[in-house]
Amino acid sequence: MKFGVVIFPGSNCDEDIIYVLEHIMGQQVVRLWHKDHDLQNVDFVILPGGFSFGDYLRSGAIARFSPIMQEVIQFAAKGGYVWGICNGFQILAEAGLVPGALLHNKSRKFICNNIYLKSQTSNSLLTCQIELERPLKIPIAHGEGNFFTDPDTLYDMNANDQVLFRYCDIEGNISPTANPNGSLDNIAGVCNKNRNVFGMMPHPERAADAILANEDGLAIFESILSFVKA
Repeated sequence: MKFGVVIFPGSNCDEDIIYVLEHIMGQQVVRLWHKDHDLQNVDFVILPGGFSFGDYLRSGAIARFSPIMQEVIQFAAKGGYVWGICNGFQILAEAGLVPGALLHNKSRKFICNNIYLKSQTSNSLLTCQIELERPLKIPIAHGEGNFFTDPDTLYDMNANDQVLFRYCDIEGNISPTANPNGSLDNIAGVCNKNRNVFGMMPHPERAADAILANEDGLAIFESILSFVKA
């Protein structure tokens, strides 16, 4: 499978996910500069974490207008797979490729910590191989990760099975105390209605190597690659 990782000015998790894809998962990866207009025939586009354009205006608000996003939007409209992690999720939301918005954390503080989340559906490329009751320990690092949307959109998201992950505790309980940033309904990840664009705030690429003493994030990468092996 050929992955394309988009690099914006301020991206800082691009090499993390490239390392996991190339050295751990054995996949082909190309680096896509934000001013490019060519996705180089990739099968899957990833928008990595970081602080694109210094998070000025709003996180992701400027990167959303980078030239390559025209290609990413067209790619997604044709059914291509797109995954945004942390700042990448914020960019997807700004571009209207996934529902909702990412607001300032309820604490108004930047949070860098290990949290737990669990999959809410098996009906997505990111979660198809993950046990629904399995809590995954995944790091977060963000100041604007508070997912919000209006009541009608939230109703539609639940009805359409678009919530991929919710924050939980180590036992898998979804509760206000397990919510690190105030996200509506403990939402940690979502997809679009066509189920080919995915956004999540936690960083599975930072929990995918034995040297880090945490490989819970591998479950997501293995889910993505499972359809290639099928």
